[in-house]
Amino acid sequence: MSERTVPEVDRAAAARRAVERRRARAALKRDLTMRVVTPQSIAAQAFADAESVAGSMRITDFLLALPAIGVGKRDRILLDLDISPVKRLGGLGVRQRVSLTNWLDERFPASEPRAGRSRLLVLAGPTAVGKGTVAAYIREHHPEIHLSVSATTRAPRPGEIDGVHYYFVDDAEFDRLIADGELLEYAVVHNRSRYGTPRAPIDAALADGKTVLLEIDLQGARQVRAAEPSATLIFLLPPSWDELVQRLVGRGTENEEERARRLRTAKVELAAQSEFDFRIVNEDVAAAAREVVELSEATAR
Repeated sequence: MSERTVPEVDRAAAARRAVERRRARAALKRDLTMRVVTPQSIAAQAFADAESVAGSMRITDFLLALPAIGVGKRDRILLDLDISPVKRLGGLGVRQRVSLTNWLDERFPASEPRAGRSRLLVLAGPTAVGKGTVAAYIREHHPEIHLSVSATTRAPRPGEIDGVHYYFVDDAEFDRLIADGELLEYAVVHNRSRYGTPRAPIDAALADGKTVLLEIDLQGARQVRAAEPSATLIFLLPPSWDELVQRLVGRGTENEEERARRLRTAKVELAAQSEFDFRIVNEDVAAAAREVVELSEATAR
């Protein structure tokens, strides 16, 4: 009886699937490294479906993708958890899954929403994540929410209107706003232009019982938290690190050097997401905006 040979087309298809699988795992590892996803969420996917991309990831690669884990520390962790380095996440036994989950929860604890939150909402996130687009959607579809307008020293981009998208001011006027205490927060963003949030319109809107949404950067969010501890902090995440890179490249407003610098900044910003009360993934603008609105409604109760 002749030996069956695998058709060339089947081998080619299998090779393509293997390449796609490796690429998917590499993308998932980037997301872990850049903190776009939590290690607990990847572990949960792997445990739910051993055949998934997460399930096919080797435990050694998974641990090395986590912050501050090198080869030596990885090997000690595996020894402590009694997990073989050849194991894949989806192939861990019940006891090993429990041990790994407990270790992850201890090392990467989830942030807990603070009590006594106010109607002041802060929306922040890394560059190109779509903060402005989500805020614009809320402005158009939910006029009951007062959207704060920031002051900035940068020049208007095409289509931006003074007083609607930003208050465009020069350096002298920005200095005056700071000196007179008229800004709730301000910062130099991307080592270039200055941005700040005028305090008076926010105070007036809150006094009228309205919910106020601030769309600002990480530095500004930290200042608002210090000045108004009851503010609700929301961090907007991209669906993946690769998607964030594509959005930054796709908008075409920065040169290659500027894009590289902004991506370095984005990595730092993503690492700060645990400082926020809530995290929302901006995969769809309308859905992300709806989640922000739902949080605003919760604070109004």
